[in-house]
Amino acid sequence: MQSLHAVSLIIPDYDAAISFYCGTLGWTLAEDVDQGRKRWVRILPPGAMQGSLILARADTPAQEKVIGDQFAGRVGLFLATDDFARDHGAMQAAGVIFEEQPRHEPYGTVAVWRDPFGNRWDLIQFA
Repeated sequence: MQSLHAVSLIIPDYDAAISFYCGTLGWTLAEDVDQGRKRWVRILPPGAMQGSLILARADTPAQEKVIGDQFAGRVGLFLATDDFARDHGAMQAAGVIFEEQPRHEPYGTVAVWRDPFGNRWDLIQFA
């Protein structure tokens, strides 16, 4: 058996990303290990047991250039919820920027949002 453990997200600053994801969104800081020139920072959405996000600070000009555009302008990250209305409302109240109104698709209810670094996400409740 295999499963996807984590996805790395290049960010400009560890503490700013932790503040947004763990403070504003209420995610869990699972690991924050100082490795000298970098940190191993792993976060999980509320209630998640797997499917974590590794926050990787950009440390080269090439990496800095892709912050917010790691998926070439497409939605590249998908946050599933069991209650779209609850989480959409809470995220809006916390100042999260949604690019559109919620829409109903055959696969579920979805809306695109952005983190402060420009990464585009779907908030989705599957049908």
